[in-house]
Amino acid sequence: MSGRKSLLTDELRRWIGREVRYTAPEEIGRASIRYFALALGDHNPLYRDEASANQTRHGGIIAPPTLVCETNQPYDRPPDADGYIGHTWDLPLPECRLIRGGNEYEFFQPVRPTDRITATWRISDMYERATSRGGLMLFVISEVTYHNQAGELLATNRETVIYQPKDPLGS
Repeated sequence: MSGRKSLLTDELRRWIGREVRYTAPEEIGRASIRYFALALGDHNPLYRDEASANQTRHGGIIAPPTLVCETNQPYDRPPDADGYIGHTWDLPLPECRLIRGGNEYEFFQPVRPTDRITATWRISDMYERATSRGGLMLFVISEVTYHNQAGELLATNRETVIYQPKDPLGS
């Protein structure tokens, strides 16, 4: 690793365990559910047809499972410099590209139109890896929980975000 400046500083290591919580200012709503399902190309009546959905074990419209993890609704913050509206850690790093490194979802309860979501993010780990070009990338692992207004656990998401400096040698 000689010649490369480590991204994983003592200051960054202190971020492990840090937690933030956001609560949506409004309910998810039927329109959000319907448009998300359409964007996925999923025409399941559970997501759009009240009469059909009422006849199922769910007793009404529910959201496609990943909506709770992909909506930026709870964050209620202005877009960042790149136009992104969702959660970012604002880590003290050089200018980086962000790469989505993967997600592991687990779903417990369906999301309903009347749900108001609280998302809690916690950094669970960070580690560094060398790139094929001699630079370094920082991997940040976050554990996210999603609850509704009744405190019921809806889903969890273990997310990996990769920070790749625009200056590959980190100088």
